[in-house]
Amino acid sequence: MRTGRFAGILAVLMFCASLMCSVPVVFGAEISLSYANFPPAKTFPCIQMERWKNEVEKRTGGKVQVQTYPGSTLLGAKNTLRGVMQGQADIGCVSLAYHPGVFPLCSVFELPLGFTSSASASLALWDLYTKYQPKEFRKFKVLTMFTSAPSNIMTKVPVRKLGDLKGLEVRASGILSKILESLGATPVSMPMSATPEALQKGVVKGLFSSFEVLKDLNFAEICRYETETNTAVYPFAIIMNMRSWKALPDDVKKVLDDLGREQAEWTGKYMDEHVNRSLAWAKEKYAIEMIKMSDADMKAIKENTLPLIEDWKKKAADKGIDGAKVLSDVEASRVKYEK
Repeated sequence: MRTGRFAGILAVLMFCASLMCSVPVVFGAEISLSYANFPPAKTFPCIQMERWKNEVEKRTGGKVQVQTYPGSTLLGAKNTLRGVMQGQADIGCVSLAYHPGVFPLCSVFELPLGFTSSASASLALWDLYTKYQPKEFRKFKVLTMFTSAPSNIMTKVPVRKLGDLKGLEVRASGILSKILESLGATPVSMPMSATPEALQKGVVKGLFSSFEVLKDLNFAEICRYETETNTAVYPFAIIMNMRSWKALPDDVKKVLDDLGREQAEWTGKYMDEHVNRSLAWAKEKYAIEMIKMSDADMKAIKENTLPLIEDWKKKAADKGIDGAKVLSDVEASRVKYEK
């Protein structure tokens, strides 16, 4: 009995000792923040999340610890907005295209505005947000914003001319679906996570997105033909629960504020470099074919999508937004950052 009692006491003491040893790791930070993201960990929205986490922890001297949740392990693509609002996560990554009508001002970045890089589009998006402070984000603290690289067409069959798009089922979301429709394609709206299976089953014949997914999601294995259009980008916002933000001390708030523009620029540059790496990888591994349409077809694309811009301006006006002024500001930023 004494031996058993001693063994029991020893086990308890060892357990307590292990807990004490783990305290600096688990409870060392004064502030713990949860950060939810929906794409897989290797994709660019999650790569930028890990960079942001590391910078915050470093710049606060370990005062803040950020727990990241990629791949919809905490919140999915379409419930992150509500989840952050309700406090299920302190921070979340939101794709604006997944919430049509919710972001009337910043949705301008879903339009075919002529951006040729993620870096220029991301900085222009951040400039637009900081200038207008749109009420569409009034329930959140916006930590940073960025965009994908320009969208292009990746297909199982070659699209060499505009006519080849006619009736072709292509995955897209948000206004990008309307861009495809204006070009004669048949847009199919679905989350990116559902696209690989849809391609395999023939539900869609391709997708409309930026080229990094050729490697990140291995779409190059199925979609061997890549048609350059550089029509539009996907805008993203990193939002924080307002109660969580207000609870932060001023020195931590300053760190997060100082990271806003820097993170937008870093993400844009990373995105552009990653696109180039992904294309090189896809060419080497799957011998993908890069296709450029004729100048006449590119001009037709621009003309066919102009009504979408006019439609956005009308909807913006209904929300009290001067669409012409917003577009002028975006164009000025595009010219500035693409020099």
